[in-house]
Amino acid sequence: MKNAESPQAESSGKKIRVLIAKPGLDGHDRGAQVVARALRDAGMEVIYTGLRQTPEQIVHAALQEDVDALGLSILSGAHMHLFQKVVELLGKSELDDVLVFGGGIIPDEDIPRLKEIGVARIFQPGASTEEIIRFVRENVRS
Repeated sequence: MKNAESPQAESSGKKIRVLIAKPGLDGHDRGAQVVARALRDAGMEVIYTGLRQTPEQIVHAALQEDVDALGLSILSGAHMHLFQKVVELLGKSELDDVLVFGGGIIPDEDIPRLKEIGVARIFQPGASTEEIIRFVRENVRS
């Protein structure tokens, strides 16, 4: 089980492990790469899955990599279906302690529903990498 205080995890020598994934057919990954580099530069271990991943591939990678957090990036408009499927599969794989956050082109009206299904936070265009780093550090249970 993971602790509530991520600064303790980092001070104990355990780096926060984050998987950044691009679900679906979206072929644009510059934002995901920027976030992955920023998290890495902030001292986290980051695994980037690459483009066009299925929810099953993403959850399999999260399980294999023993991640603390999962960042989903999507621009295609299929966020409601794909994010929900990833969260459901995480639960079935007993990875419900993994912090899930998302980013991309996601309408404001969809954010409450995404939070209901288990996505802790959505970062829309213009979010700063500092804000994302702070969110992950403050919310990972290590």
